[in-house]
Amino acid sequence: MKPFNLEYLGIFNTAEIYHNLTPAELTEEALFRGEGILSNTGALVIETGKYTGRSPDDKFIVDVPKIHKKIAWGKVNRPISLEKYNAIRAKMVAYLQGRDLFVFDGFAGADPDHRKKFRVINELACQNLFIHQLLIRPTAKELHYFGKPDFTIIVAPDFHCSPEIDGVNSEAAILVNYVDKEVLIAGSAYAGEIKKSVFSVMNFLMPKEDVLPMHCSANMDPVTHETAIFFGLSGTGKTTLSADPNRKLIGDDEHGWSENGVFNFEGGCYAKCINLKEENEPEIYHAIKFGSLVENVVIDEKTRVLDFDDARFTENTRVGYPIEYIDNAEIPGVGGIPKVVIFLTADAFGVLPPISRLDKNAAMYHFVTGFTSKLAGTERGVKEPQPTFSTLFGEPFMPMDPQVYAKMLGDKLDKYGTKVYLVNTGWSGGSYGVGSRMKLSYTRAMVTAALNGELENVEYKHDKVFNLDVPQSCPNVPKNIMNPRDTWADKNAYDATAKKLAGMFQDNFAKKYPSMPQEIVEAGPKA
Repeated sequence: MKPFNLEYLGIFNTAEIYHNLTPAELTEEALFRGEGILSNTGALVIETGKYTGRSPDDKFIVDVPKIHKKIAWGKVNRPISLEKYNAIRAKMVAYLQGRDLFVFDGFAGADPDHRKKFRVINELACQNLFIHQLLIRPTAKELHYFGKPDFTIIVAPDFHCSPEIDGVNSEAAILVNYVDKEVLIAGSAYAGEIKKSVFSVMNFLMPKEDVLPMHCSANMDPVTHETAIFFGLSGTGKTTLSADPNRKLIGDDEHGWSENGVFNFEGGCYAKCINLKEENEPEIYHAIKFGSLVENVVIDEKTRVLDFDDARFTENTRVGYPIEYIDNAEIPGVGGIPKVVIFLTADAFGVLPPISRLDKNAAMYHFVTGFTSKLAGTERGVKEPQPTFSTLFGEPFMPMDPQVYAKMLGDKLDKYGTKVYLVNTGWSGGSYGVGSRMKLSYTRAMVTAALNGELENVEYKHDKVFNLDVPQSCPNVPKNIMNPRDTWADKNAYDATAKKLAGMFQDNFAKKYPSMPQEIVEAGPKA
């Protein structure tokens, strides 16, 4: 075999290039280089420094004529010129000279009909371990015939941009070049930037193949193979709720919905660790072992025991692990046409019902709206829940016009008769600071009832403010929490808060989607 090099990318004069090392080898390299330490369970534990979450203000898309009209430009999809991109790239390539590099070749897309090849180049062994475990790992034969990747990601956390010279916002930059099929990640050691860059690329490529890309988790019944998908932003419960011991896990975060069914983009999971307890989330707890990468969890230097309750570095503590570490994982990550869609929202106002049934128009409204609360640590600067409207429950990763994705979802709901529910995993009994977070056991029970059809024959009450149909009972859930107004001590405060949030829904929708069909507008809240 020819010696592997990266000269075709303009990366010359490197030191050693480690190509497709095993997790054991990458762990050894990371320990040797002082990038982290081992926990008592064998997981590699690292600190990511200043960047402990995604940095959305530092993400840019290269603006060139070929793709200009395809991108929904704005505060989320910021443009950067090709000239600035090339200048930053040239400096990054120069920075990599003389350095050891780690290269991983892998796939995104468990369905071979829609699979894409990614090459990820890292200066840190620990980050190469992360992406090795998060993407789909090729077989030896697939690696032999891997050939030219569809996309390349170059990651250099210790290379810092100069905002004044480079035309970016800080020393960190995530630059996506859809034409040259390349992503540059500079200045941030947070591994989630690599994962979400892959997702952003797939979200651009998949609609061309009539595949709906989705920021969701997915699981299925092990006997009937009936599939469910869970939409939601980070911290709303996608990973936790999909890791159901009674169902097969397809994936925890990123999927496509094709005419074949649902398929995972990834081969691993990236779970939050804050306040992790074995009794509540045993699947995730036991996945923290050799081969996993743990970010920013406090560790006892003597015993090497992890303290999941200590948030001194960040609330956004994380672990990345291969999906095989979940005992009930479905491998490969492919399921059937979804029977049920769950929209997850963490309502910090504490006024949305814990579960509601949506018709097609209401489903389209809430899919486009994507209301939730940004939870502490998921982005830099977020210290407590902040109400937000994230289009498609994944706005930071959706490069094209939201109506492209929304129309695809509506068409699929029509075609397959899929049922849709809105589930609030946020606060009950009051707003953040007064009420309490919805108990996970109750949310699990409501989701289970939605999946097995138990909510189809119960009494419903229409919530006039939020324009939602609310079930009045659910197995294994106290009846008094089904209507949020009943949980508030101050009913007048509830009414005022509910009207405030409904007004926020209306204002957001009118501003962002003025051309949306009237039947979808009418399906939303009524302030």
